[in-house]
Amino acid sequence: MLPLCFTFLVFIFLVLKLWMRSKIKDSPKNLPPAPWKLPLIGHLHLLMFSLPHHRLTELAKRYGSLMHLQLGELSHIVVSSPEAAKEVMKTHDISFATRPYLLGAEIIAYNFSDIGFAPYGDYWRQLRKVCTLELLSMKRVSCLIRSIYSNTGLEINLGEMLCNSSYNITLRTAFAARCKQHAAFISIVRKLVEAASGFSTTDLFPSVKLLPMISGMRAKLERWHHDLDAMLETIIEEHRAGNANLKDSDDVTDDLVDVLLNLQDHGGLEFPLRTDNIKAVILDMLIARTETSSTAVEWAMSELIKNPRILEKAQAEVRQVYDRTGDVNESDLHELKYLKLVMKETLRLHPPLPFLLPRESRKRCEINRYEIPAKTKVIVNAWAIGRDSNYWNEAERFYPERFIDSSEDMSWHINGMAVVELSLAQLLYHFDWKLPNGLKNEDLDMTETFGATSRRKRDLRLIPIPYCCSNRVGSV
Repeated sequence: MLPLCFTFLVFIFLVLKLWMRSKIKDSPKNLPPAPWKLPLIGHLHLLMFSLPHHRLTELAKRYGSLMHLQLGELSHIVVSSPEAAKEVMKTHDISFATRPYLLGAEIIAYNFSDIGFAPYGDYWRQLRKVCTLELLSMKRVSCLIRSIYSNTGLEINLGEMLCNSSYNITLRTAFAARCKQHAAFISIVRKLVEAASGFSTTDLFPSVKLLPMISGMRAKLERWHHDLDAMLETIIEEHRAGNANLKDSDDVTDDLVDVLLNLQDHGGLEFPLRTDNIKAVILDMLIARTETSSTAVEWAMSELIKNPRILEKAQAEVRQVYDRTGDVNESDLHELKYLKLVMKETLRLHPPLPFLLPRESRKRCEINRYEIPAKTKVIVNAWAIGRDSNYWNEAERFYPERFIDSSEDMSWHINGMAVVELSLAQLLYHFDWKLPNGLKNEDLDMTETFGATSRRKRDLRLIPIPYCCSNRVGSV
């Protein structure tokens, strides 16, 4: 009984504190339009029991493409049109170059020393230059195809296989064959991605210093960080030892850790890389590439299965290009014009990140005659922008041909795009596909779930049927 009373008293104290704070706080007079809000929690109730990117899209249709929301203590603007996004990300990009404080980024990303959440400035620019290197090896995509061949004619969970393949490709690229803890590493990273779903109350009520401890979020994040840090430390030390033993050998293939260690030792950087910086960059690359890549390919396959005409056209192009050798490789990817349109249309309708990485205004500015105060959080709703009927003809239709000789276009893509295109080309070349249990193509469930990435609510389950080509020479 005593713990319950104590918790109740703490709750009442926090409510009164937040209420008093909201009363004495001056609000700007010319904010963007906003829905009606509740005391203390602001507009949080509007996001309950719904997918946030869907709900914010509905609200934007009523209140405009530049909308103000009060989520907990924090002021947000929601951007839902290409024009408004251009204002934030191009016209006023310096004003919105800062990332907001997030508890998870502080703990997991080694006090904001990664690429995604490093403070805007020279250090951030240096990291961006370091990580423009294309470090993924596309040859390892063939491991996925071999796995599917072993299940020929059987129902497979393609979504799960794509996710596992994406993690393994990235981990092998980062750590080569020297990482002995792949499974444990993947398990923790997946927990981090799941924990990033939705809006965290610990971040929306920053003045309540006890909230991270009461909710258990800080302890959970610190436990995961401790486990990840121990694994990364072991991997880095093994690389240092291995590189010392192989320094006189010509037969050495550098992986991501090798590249970063070499930059640390011999890079001549303005801001020398500390070991914690290296760990943060590795985690960035893993999370950014694996989740977005596998999500994009799964949605592309889902749309192709649901649209047999487009599947047939994309498959015919892939097989026409690669039947000459029977070997699907990256050197001929540039010939797959229609497949590239398929991926572009997939990313329009199903951006792996429905909200782009959050931004925060560094100073007061004006957008479309509205006042945006300093320290305002910015949510760019990429999902809404891709479905804006004012910009796209038949916005809800999956129609790759819309990008042929058209003014319709989109300006963002995902990291490792070549690997995504190669993965899709492999799937289309080596197999025909059908739904299990006599399910009709048009009945395929396309429901989404929300998290750090917007995945299918139910994994895509298909039956692979090997494609027989006389020119195939056992290339898989």
